[in-house]
Amino acid sequence: MKKILFAIIGALTLTACSETTEKETLIVCTTGMIGDAVKHLMGDSVKVEVLMGPGVDPHLYKATQGDITDLNNADVIIYNGLHLEGKMVEIFEKLSRLKTTIAVGNQLDKRKLINNTDFVGAEDPHIWFDVALWSEAITRVAKELQQQFPEKEKTITYNLEVYQAELKELDDFARSQIATISDSQRVMITAHDAFKYFGKAYGMEVRGLQGISTAAEYGLQDVSELVKFIADHKIKAIFVESSVPKKSIEAVIEGCRERGHDVKLGGELFSDAMGSEGTPEGTYMGMVRHNVNTITGALR
Repeated sequence: MKKILFAIIGALTLTACSETTEKETLIVCTTGMIGDAVKHLMGDSVKVEVLMGPGVDPHLYKATQGDITDLNNADVIIYNGLHLEGKMVEIFEKLSRLKTTIAVGNQLDKRKLINNTDFVGAEDPHIWFDVALWSEAITRVAKELQQQFPEKEKTITYNLEVYQAELKELDDFARSQIATISDSQRVMITAHDAFKYFGKAYGMEVRGLQGISTAAEYGLQDVSELVKFIADHKIKAIFVESSVPKKSIEAVIEGCRERGHDVKLGGELFSDAMGSEGTPEGTYMGMVRHNVNTITGALR
């Protein structure tokens, strides 16, 4: 980690001394969800780079040499915060002394965050799964960007209004679709506990085999307790995640079969990363719609 930090600071110093030509404005974002929002806000007026692509787990992600170059060249760095990018926290803290860095989660009123019971005093970082809360966070990011780029203030304001309207429609869609699931089946079980904000916003009980971070380990007792819950409540389906190995959920399915309850695999959800670029799921709105459709299709 220290070598990475020294490399970043050294590269920044060299760039400051040697750069004589004007370069394209660059905003570096950690996750696809943030990158997608920033592209909506800024349009084609800047270049937006995303460090963590499809299928990447931000909880375990470590900065690469290519990331160091991107972070070095960035005019603004935007990350989720709330310890989502747990192995990069120190890097962001160092860089914040040298250039503008924005932690999306830190823009929100802490009273709106869900406490993380795994770590005292910490909050659940998966804020994008409450669409209304995500809209609020992005609104505050927009204000930060307007301060950084005052010449783009009107453009950002207009783009934000359009984006907010789209997010409101998405929030209404999620709410109406989840409401079609019967109360007894409105239980969402996944590999790790990424969907608490989703459950709170749209009226679902949410359970994960692992904690809110995939760095947390699970044991036989965790599997046994979850299997018992699923069998006792006759839950129809459980879900895998695109950025988390499937073996944990497969163990739960097998355990349910041994107890005489045939729970099916309801499909793959996008949790900490979006889908491939160029697909509907490669956008924030497409990712949320995919998840809602997958959940309702399996549990109705």
